Amino acid sequence: MSRHGKKDAAEGEDLRRCLVTGDRLPKDALLRFVVAPDGDVVADVDGRLPGRGLWLRPRRDMVKTACAGNLFAKASRGRATPATDLAERVEERLTRRCLDLIGLARRAGQVATGFEKARAWLRAGKAGVLLAAADGADGGRAKLRALASGVAVLEGFSGAQLGAALGRETAGHVAVAPGRLAERLMCEAGRLGTFRQADWDQSKSG
Repeated sequence: MSRHGKKDAAEGEDLRRCLVTGDRLPKDALLRFVVAPDGDVVADVDGRLPGRGLWLRPRRDMVKTACAGNLFAKASRGRATPATDLAERVEERLTRRCLDLIGLARRAGQVATGFEKARAWLRAGKAGVLLAAADGADGGRAKLRALASGVAVLEGFSGAQLGAALGRETAGHVAVAPGRLAERLMCEAGRLGTFRQADWDQSKSG
């Protein structure tokens, strides 16, 4: 049976088709868009907006191709007018989604902030994700990475962005406890990293 055929549906796979490539993929691997009543194309990063979903692989070039080819209008069979900066808006929303999840983890008591606290969590095996500010000191990042065997490392946010998510001016090192929030953060960070087409380090260290 085909990987994306009837067997998938029988096994409960919730697949959607990318407007550009035609690939059928799980919803979590795609970006959802909807057309507002006024014809605006809106990126539904949270997957909660009403209306028919239009799906794309989470890549900047896919968004630009869909806009250039008028694919949103063709798929919705109506007026659909994407903003000229739709790709930038998508990246902003994906970034905000990740930072919101970090904030949720903080409020749930599932983060350790600062070099010493993050190091203690890593040594105790209490960290599921290590966040290192992209503009932080190389020495500190290297020391924590050396302790992060088997821990996912994300380096795609600035210290100011991490700080804002955690209610402080800046943050260079943040450990997030294993669990659902850490898993959701990795999923969303993966979509953002793919969209940016940047070499984020989301691999397992060690």
